[in-house]
Amino acid sequence: MTRMPYYPGCTLKTKAQNYDLSTRAVFRELGVDLVELPRWNCCGAVFSLVTDDLLRQVAPITNLIRVQELQGTDSVDDPRLVVPCAMCFNVLKRANARMKDNPEDLKKINDFLYLESQPYRGEVQIIHTLELLKEISAKRIKEQVKFPLLGLKVSPYYGCNLLRPKDVAIDNPENPSILEGITEALGAKVVFNNRRLRCCGSYQTVSEKGLVADLVYDIIKGAARAGADLIITACPLCSFNLDWRQKEAMEAHSDHKLIPVIYYTELMALALGIGNGFGGEHFVDPQPLLQKFLEKEKGGI
Repeated sequence: MTRMPYYPGCTLKTKAQNYDLSTRAVFRELGVDLVELPRWNCCGAVFSLVTDDLLRQVAPITNLIRVQELQGTDSVDDPRLVVPCAMCFNVLKRANARMKDNPEDLKKINDFLYLESQPYRGEVQIIHTLELLKEISAKRIKEQVKFPLLGLKVSPYYGCNLLRPKDVAIDNPENPSILEGITEALGAKVVFNNRRLRCCGSYQTVSEKGLVADLVYDIIKGAARAGADLIITACPLCSFNLDWRQKEAMEAHSDHKLIPVIYYTELMALALGIGNGFGGEHFVDPQPLLQKFLEKEKGGI
């Protein structure tokens, strides 16, 4: 069992516990023990778009110091930091790149964090869970599948933070395939949604529900036209918008078709035979659909 540092982030400890639990379970099944960072803090949630924002880097860099501290123990074998939340990944990766590219900024941050146990050296490598699954390989994942999801039509949704900007992208920003490869390894059928890279509205969901509902309607419509039974994602905010804003989308658009949305790790857990349902609240309940395919594979129907 390979042990790796793990940063869950705030939402995976609250509204997206199902993402956290399913991620840990899936990787444990695949031989990776995710060791949660001690004393981690919020990453800052959104990467600033201005240049004079050095103090905004304190939060993410403090977490990377925690990785260094963990690396100095016998708690981990692989020193890379594993991050499942798309937004946390984006923030940590971009803050880390800034420190590596700007020695003066790194010095200022370390001067500010003088009470920490050690200065940040700028050497932590950050990897998204999807990148780690790609390393493990679709072949190995397929070998672990106990209940192939034959006949289930899945629409992968990427959103923004996994692919933008290009220098932190986990895959080809214009034509990613990493979610598709995992879906196929589980036995499900991938359906192509040409809205899979479109923004869901992000934090506009707080003040502009109608705007986000229209974006969600367009994204869901693309999946429905492709014949999708289910949408998978890797971002808690995307998951919330694509699921819960279907309520407003349905009220605004009479032709809106409800489609359940889950994390890709939940779909993996189902196929690997290690769980169906890790909690989590949904507007569109995915359980009837998932249970149907699970019973079908078990020979119940």
